[in-house]
Amino acid sequence: MNKNSSNIMALAPTTSNKRETVCIFGTGDFGRALGHKMIQSGYPVVFGSRSTQTSSLIPKDAEVLSHAEAAQKATIIIIAIQREHYNFLTSLAEILHGKVLVDISNNLKLNQYPESNAEYLAQLVPGAKVVKAFNTVSAWALQSGTLDASRQVFVCGDDMEAKQMVMDIVRAVGLTPLDQGSLLAAQEIENYPLQLFPMWKFPILLSLGLVAFFFFYCLIRDIIYPYVYENKDFSFFIAISIPNRICPILALILLALVYLPGVLAAIIQLYRGTKYRRFPDWLDKWMLCRKQLGLVALAFASLHVLFTLVIPIRSFVRWRISSQIVSQVLNNKTEPLNNTNAWLSDSYLALGILGFFLFVLLGITSLPSVSNNVNWREFRFVQSKLGYLTLILCTAHTMVYGGKWFLSPSSYRWYLPSAYMLSLIVPCAVLVVKFVLIFPCLDKPLTRIRQGWERNPQHSE
Repeated sequence: MNKNSSNIMALAPTTSNKRETVCIFGTGDFGRALGHKMIQSGYPVVFGSRSTQTSSLIPKDAEVLSHAEAAQKATIIIIAIQREHYNFLTSLAEILHGKVLVDISNNLKLNQYPESNAEYLAQLVPGAKVVKAFNTVSAWALQSGTLDASRQVFVCGDDMEAKQMVMDIVRAVGLTPLDQGSLLAAQEIENYPLQLFPMWKFPILLSLGLVAFFFFYCLIRDIIYPYVYENKDFSFFIAISIPNRICPILALILLALVYLPGVLAAIIQLYRGTKYRRFPDWLDKWMLCRKQLGLVALAFASLHVLFTLVIPIRSFVRWRISSQIVSQVLNNKTEPLNNTNAWLSDSYLALGILGFFLFVLLGITSLPSVSNNVNWREFRFVQSKLGYLTLILCTAHTMVYGGKWFLSPSSYRWYLPSAYMLSLIVPCAVLVVKFVLIFPCLDKPLTRIRQGWERNPQHSE
């Protein structure tokens, strides 16, 4: 009997799982979505509002009270209202004293005010413990269960205990808190949702500049030149032919630009004899956006594949093939198979297929869901070793395609080389320098430098 009693007592819970009440000021979209999510997570929720009338939009298990009454019922108060409406909080300063105020607001533009909204809130209610959180999550993300949106929530605050309480709430609703330090980080956190593709700006602008340059370059060589000297109208090339030249050119150049900063960094480190000096700002920014450059390059490579697939159904191509067939019939002569051209054609296609396959593999491994499941050595092998192999294959694909025209005078229209020749400059330069850097006489000292060795330690910064 005693044994059974002791077992029953061991299975009984020793502590209560009941969570503390949370107050939300504001019944807008985000306040309601957050309240609903918190109720699902086991938190009692009370809303503070100017109107205490319940609505069908309010979660049914939540209570709606005046701001003062709601604040008295909770230790944590989430401020789900805009900054311009914060002034009423000064009249509640005595009630809010010692409570945790969670500022979730955002602004309409970067650095809209001299101080962050959270710091402004701390000035209005000096006795409260202000924490910045939830401003990077949307109401839609909360309503969709955060399955299709970012799960990260940046949190900052001066009071460690208050910040920990808020981070516990973040985890409870299925999100991932990231501690950003003191309340001084609030300005940066508030600016984060307002940034428009910050790491994509350089790759996109560079791509647009290269697209414009090569478009007009191909326009001059392939449309204007034949019209002036041969009176032929090839203006329809603008739809398929010219884009199908520009896309592989940009894919190859941008892929080379992904690996060029690494080569330049190695040269700088060898020259300085140390890794403890900062790279120039332009090189730092370039290295930070290599992933975006690679993804843009993959997009252009994919477009090249799609454009190539439609070539057989083009009217111009079908006309040219039928003209060749008619010409052979009229001349009663069949052109024999040229084994050299057949080898070049098949090699060109095989190199392109292999290069594109590895290109896609690089893109897949750059996805967070994939990169998070591989260790550093595996990630480095794919992005570095296979990356250079991809660059070699794509460069060889281009050279095999038009190598026979390099020394042909007819390929230089108005003394302008074909566009694909220009596309080989950067990748060939990167591969040549990389090949030189793997020589033992350079690779060994570079490895030592990256492991911490310095040529002149007294001059390191």
